[in-house]
Parts: sequence; C-alpha cells; structure tokens
Amino acid sequence: MNILKISWKNIVDKGLTNGLSTLLMALGVGIIALIISLGKQLDEKFTKNIKGIDMVVGAKGSPLQLILSSIYQIDAPTGNISFAEANTMARNPFIKKAIPIAIGDSYLGYRIVGTDSTYLSHYQANVANGKLFQKEMECVIGQTLAHKLNLKIGQKISSAHGLDNEGEKHEVVKYTITGILAYNNSVLDQLIITPLESVWHVHEHEQNESNALELLDEKPTTEPTDNKQITAMLVKFRNPMGLMTIPRNINANTTMQAALPAIEINRLFSLMGIGLDTLKWIAFLIIFVSGLSVFVSLYNSLKERKYEMALMLSMGATRLKLFTLLLLEGLIIGITGFVIGMIMSKLALFAMSKTAEENFHYEFNVLAFSIDELWIFAACIVISMLAAAIPSLGIYRINISKTLASQ
Repeated sequence: MNILKISWKNIVDKGLTNGLSTLLMALGVGIIALIISLGKQLDEKFTKNIKGIDMVVGAKGSPLQLILSSIYQIDAPTGNISFAEANTMARNPFIKKAIPIAIGDSYLGYRIVGTDSTYLSHYQANVANGKLFQKEMECVIGQTLAHKLNLKIGQKISSAHGLDNEGEKHEVVKYTITGILAYNNSVLDQLIITPLESVWHVHEHEQNESNALELLDEKPTTEPTDNKQITAMLVKFRNPMGLMTIPRNINANTTMQAALPAIEINRLFSLMGIGLDTLKWIAFLIIFVSGLSVFVSLYNSLKERKYEMALMLSMGATRLKLFTLLLLEGLIIGITGFVIGMIMSKLALFAMSKTAEENFHYEFNVLAFSIDELWIFAACIVISMLAAAIPSLGIYRINISKTLASQ
C-alpha cells in the first residue's frame, strides 16, 4: 500500500506531463470504444430489421432510399406503386411471403404504417397491453413510442400528412389505439401500425374534401379512382431461383423497382467502414503516442530521481521494489486513461443516441457491455506496462556509491 501511495504522489508531482499521457490514453480509448459500440449496435439493429426480407418492391428511384424508407423508416419514400400490380407480382410461385406497407402520414413525428398482421408476425411482435387492431382506423403502437408520448389504450390520435409532423393534420378521421406492443428491439418500437384500409380511408376522405372545395370554387374536379396504392412490398423468396429471376424482371418490365436489401446495406456499411477504420487507426496511433509519453515521462523521472533512488537503495530498499514502484506509475496512468476514456465514449454515445432519437426515433443502449471493452482494457495495461518497464529497468544500472558521491 505504501508503494501505491508513493507511486500516486510521484504522478501528482508531475501532474502536467502525466496528465497529458493520461488524456492521450483516454482519447484513444474513447474513440475506439465509441466506434466498436456504435458499430455493433448499428449492425444489430440493421441486421434484425432486415432479417427475412430478400427484396423490396417500390417506386423507381434510389434503391438505398427505398430500403431505408420501407424497412428502417429513416428516409422519405421514393413514391407509390399500384397495389394491384404489386399483388400480381406477389402471386409469383417463387415468392413465399409479400408484406404490403403504406407510409406517408405521421403523428408527432412518429410514422404511421398501413399494413396487415403479417408485418407484425414477421418481426415476431407480441401485444403487451390491449389487443391487435381488428378493423380500419384502429392501430397498435410500439413500446418506445407509447413511453415517449405517454399514449394509452383507447386514446384517439389525429395523423398529419408527411413524415415530420409539419404537414396538414387530418382532424376529422382519427385512429383509435387498441394495443401497445411489447418491446421488440426493432423498427416496430417506434411505429404506429394500422390496417392498409385505414391509410386509404384517411386519404380518400381528404380527397373528397378537396373535391368539395373545388366544386365550391367552381374548379374542375379530380376524377375519383379505385386504384389503391401502397409505398412498397416486402418480399421473401421461396428459393434462390426467385432471387435470380424476379428482381431483373421487375426492373426491366414494370413501372416498379426491385431493390435487394442485403446488397444495398452491405454497400452502405462498406462506405461507412472506410471512415470508421480510419478513425480506429487514428485512435490506435493516439494510444501509441500516449505510451511514448509515459515512456518519456518515466525516463526523465528516473534521471531526475536517480539520487533519490540510490539513497533508497542504500537504506535497504530492493531494486525490485523500486522497479515495481515505477511500474505502478505506468499502470495507474493506463487504468486511469481507460476509465476516463470509457466515460468519454459513453457520454459521446449518449449524445449520439439523443440526436438519433430526435431525428430518426432510434436509440442506442449507452450501458451496453461488449467483450471488446475487455480487450481495450488489456491493451491499455500492456502498453502502459511496457512503456513503464523499459525506462524502469534503468534502476538495475544505478551505481549506488557513484550516484551518492556525485551529489
């Protein structure tokens, strides 16, 4: 315990130099821990939401935009497609499952998704409170949304046109909440799910009001149509033959677009990976510089305290004890740097989680533990111990009589 106290006192005496070493170590640890935690949680969320979906069919445009808007609900849709045309495609014998979705409205910034019960069963959703919707204008809501907005079963809500709650509100027709889903750790947690017929009913009512206003203004009316539209169809193939033939046929011979989630998300992650890998190498470089800083600090400290060390040796201290003393100084810097770095990474992840929640209604688990954090800790210990051990070996070269005589 006395050795530990002496080591700590020596660190405090050279607070500026040792503080810089600790800060560099913390900065490197913080960046690496943040990248690893963020990468794992993004991969988990992206993988879970995409599982079991081989193809997304929607309006022509950006394939990645279609994937992000239809599966992850974090982008604007590319447009609408004919429900009848999509249903014709879904009857292909190579298609095992096809889930229609219609988006375009929201409630306080949270998206309303028109679909059927297959969408919920695909994500293995369970109703925690209440019951599943049975008819149009009924809805179930995600656990996160219910908690954030304090929504209750039986409550009626009005949708707004658009996905950012800035559009015109549909005050006449309202949705009734019939159930709250159990936490699912998927996109469902942030959505309002309702039958397709609800979305069509709201927009037909809006169209009828628009036509009535046009009549009052003696303007030409828009002809009513029974051509129902959806935003996209989420498809699972029965066998690989579907993957080989159907997407190409849709893109070449229909007004729709077929996008393959696995390809688009891999492309997105490969682009993100370049930046993340660069940051990792920068962080490793910072930790390496931190190790050099510890090395230089202890090397200079040993030179300055050579007489003190010789005096302690003459009074009965062993060289091993003094070597351990200096080694502890490096160890304390490494552990302190790791702890501060982890705190920095958690604070940064918390800030990013808040931003993601505000913009996309996605959250990150700030307290999530990864086995990689133990490897980071081990790396900090090894680097700091090596950086301290090399200059500390100089203790075994101290000539006690010459050092004391020189003073």
